[in-house]
Amino acid sequence: MDKKTLTRLEFHKVKEQLAAHAGSALGKERVMELEPVDNPFIISRWQAETSEGRELLRLDPVAEIGGWRDIRLPLQRAGRGALLEPEELLAVADTLTASRLIKKFLQEKQERYPILSELGLALAALPDLERKIKEAILPGGEVASGASAALAQIRRKLTGAQAQIKGHLEHVIRSPEYQKYLQDPIVTVREGRYVVPVKIEYRAQVPGIVHDQSASGATLFVEPMAVVEKNNELRRLIVAEKQEVLKILSDLSAQVAQNAEDLRISLDALGDLDFIVARARYSQKLNALAPVFEGEANMNIRLGRHPLLQGDVVPVDLRLGEDFDTLVITGPNTGGKTVALKTAGILVLMAQSGLHLPAEEGTKLGIFKQVFTDIGDEQSIEQSLSTFSSHMINIVEIISKAGRDSLVLLDELGAGTDPAEGAALAQSILEKLHAAGAKTIATTHYSELKNFAYLRERVENASVEFDAVTLRPTFRLLIGRPGRSNAFEIATRLGLPAELVARAKEFLTVEQVQVDELMRNLERTQQEAEANRRESIEMTEEARALKDKYEKLEFDLAQKRESIMAKAAEEARNLVRSARMEAESTIKELREKLAQEAAQGRESAIQTARENLAKLNKKVVKKIPEKVIAGKAPAHLQIGEEVYLPKYNTNGFVLAPPGPDGEVQVRVGVIKVNVPLKELRRVEKKRPAQAKSSAAGLALDKARDISFELDLRGQFADDALLEVEKYLDDAFLAGLPKVRLIHGKGTGSLRAAVHRYLRGHHRVKSFRLGEQGEGGYGVTVVELA
Repeated sequence: MDKKTLTRLEFHKVKEQLAAHAGSALGKERVMELEPVDNPFIISRWQAETSEGRELLRLDPVAEIGGWRDIRLPLQRAGRGALLEPEELLAVADTLTASRLIKKFLQEKQERYPILSELGLALAALPDLERKIKEAILPGGEVASGASAALAQIRRKLTGAQAQIKGHLEHVIRSPEYQKYLQDPIVTVREGRYVVPVKIEYRAQVPGIVHDQSASGATLFVEPMAVVEKNNELRRLIVAEKQEVLKILSDLSAQVAQNAEDLRISLDALGDLDFIVARARYSQKLNALAPVFEGEANMNIRLGRHPLLQGDVVPVDLRLGEDFDTLVITGPNTGGKTVALKTAGILVLMAQSGLHLPAEEGTKLGIFKQVFTDIGDEQSIEQSLSTFSSHMINIVEIISKAGRDSLVLLDELGAGTDPAEGAALAQSILEKLHAAGAKTIATTHYSELKNFAYLRERVENASVEFDAVTLRPTFRLLIGRPGRSNAFEIATRLGLPAELVARAKEFLTVEQVQVDELMRNLERTQQEAEANRRESIEMTEEARALKDKYEKLEFDLAQKRESIMAKAAEEARNLVRSARMEAESTIKELREKLAQEAAQGRESAIQTARENLAKLNKKVVKKIPEKVIAGKAPAHLQIGEEVYLPKYNTNGFVLAPPGPDGEVQVRVGVIKVNVPLKELRRVEKKRPAQAKSSAAGLALDKARDISFELDLRGQFADDALLEVEKYLDDAFLAGLPKVRLIHGKGTGSLRAAVHRYLRGHHRVKSFRLGEQGEGGYGVTVVELA
């Protein structure tokens, strides 16, 4: 891409904003090296990286992707055999730690971030080197005593020697004999040796070596002879410590050098990751989106914003290359023509650099091989170039290079010379670029260029809107309508006397006045139509919101109705169940009473009772809303075949084929049920479990989950009896004939309370203490009615 174009469109300022979001020197360097490309595969890859970075910031905003350091210089020094400082080794260790954690994170999130995970493959995992450095170097940069056994031993001796010297000197400064000779009763260090401050007049009374003198000359810092040898030993230990530290640093530096290439590769990958995340953060800041790329050079920018503009920015819609290849923008100064021109150019450069665009969804761009610009005043005193000459030099170069895949941006085309000649040159230049197939946007004040656009195929007029009421520009770009200069209105607003403006209008021809009036009326009509359109959109949105609101209300009412119906159905089923239990009890009593009667009469009475019960059941079921069951009922079933019961949302196994009444006997859990064939479905795949909404579903759940025993040990009597009550109800629903209550032996109080409760319970037929092998008198066996 042409360097002048990048400068004129201020791409370097975009990169400066982008660099502020990079977290490392490597990331910032990659930003500053960034330039647009025209390779569609590279552009697509860069855009995908930025999009995946946005997903990372959205889905894992607290992910640790930093913490590493720029260790290029330490790696170079280690490669040359230099000794690395402890701080440099710590930087290497921090980078290894960050590399390991980022690699692990990207491996775990490989499906979510496939592109970023490719960078994770390049990250080195050197846990041994990382551990050795962190064990040897403390956070402050000091070599740890545990770095080697020899260093630990030397430092122990150092500590002991220092303690001995200090102890002896403390004895000296506290001694009444020496106190009068000392300036202060303290022990200090001079030239790495422990000394005491002696008054100069008593120098002879304290034998030893003088290492320093105070600024006043009144104090000498003397090393007493008694500690000279100890200080010598201390110095030897200090030298030995330094040598051992150098040995440790040398060993670690050599290991860094051995892994320098892997570390460089990791560092490059970390720099790339930082660069991608910087682009993602910049996209987030601009509220930007990835554009849609299409093959040919074209653009359809929807509500695009210039990234360098701050505050309340008026977005622009720009189209080029679809219906027309050349766009001529006219309108007043300060109206936003140049901003629209620069917005088109900078968004193309950003898109082809892998950056998201501050525009709305649906923005489409083709790939431009070159972007040429002639924007601004580049007159030069040194080269004796006027404004017009500088523009012509740029345009000559553009004409010689522009082609079908080029974007050409021309600001104030033909300006700086005689208006008639400038307009003629402008038309000639646009005609040449149009014939070459270049996609061109030009701004101008010349009315002749408006006619040029009208008379040419695939050339379109556009203008920046001017509010005729407030006499101020709105900065909105209107494609398809030529603009007016509004010179008289602007001059009036800026304070030019009204009589001068009126006199100026007299110099216009009748045709010019008529055209100007026509344009003014057209502009006013356009603004009114646009206001009506916006009002219509707002009303449509309100209507849609009301429609959504009432649809939700309707849905809620339907849900509420269904809930009420379901509740009624549940109550009806409970009624049927209660009636069935009473009927069974009546039949049982009837059998006992008719024990002495003839078998035929007895069975007839029983059958009559059952028929009455069936009538009651059908009467209630008619009031229960039928549940629509998806799928087709099976034509025939085999014994043992697994079937699905949609009504109960569970599976069962066929025990007997369909009878004359069309019902199939099915085993579900531990119970047997008769189900109409039309309510069964073949099992084809595992169906997701859903919440059961009926009493039958509840019974099936109980049948599957209920245990044959309840452990009450350790509970108080009141709590235990509540558990027993609930358990007996569940056991009854599940159809268990017998259960065990484990209360333990203990004092017998819990067993007595349970027995008292069971004696009057309507679901208990009988109960007894457990026998040998059942738990003895620590268990009560209950037979249910």
